[in-house]
Amino acid sequence: MDLTGVKVLVVDDNGDARMLVQRMLEGCGAIVTTAATVGDALFAVEHVRPHVLVSDVAMPEVDGYELLRRIRALGQSRGGGVPAIALTAFARSEDRLRALRAGFLHHIAKPLEPSQLVATVASVVGRTGVPVRE
Repeated sequence: MDLTGVKVLVVDDNGDARMLVQRMLEGCGAIVTTAATVGDALFAVEHVRPHVLVSDVAMPEVDGYELLRRIRALGQSRGGGVPAIALTAFARSEDRLRALRAGFLHHIAKPLEPSQLVATVASVVGRTGVPVRE
């Protein structure tokens, strides 16, 4: 799948995990910005204006649920409406339900399957009007 021109913000406190997701998405043409902290993520949402947020859920201090709550609090005009995908090692059905209730559009369990991640991002941007070529 071609994600050329799709801006993705990847948030994960683990540097190796961030780099892995970044490489998967850049390999399909996405423009990837990464953040290790909530502060960096909020800055990127406002200034980069990503088409999609891909965030780890289990992060120290502020988890992915709280990050998404803070992003939504920015309001639409400041990028707070960015569609979000949750990445997590928690793969039970109740974990998926919690992510969806928190406002994530999708819940992807780790370890990541590259094709699933790319297809999910493509699906999300298709819903938001960003052109994706297959």
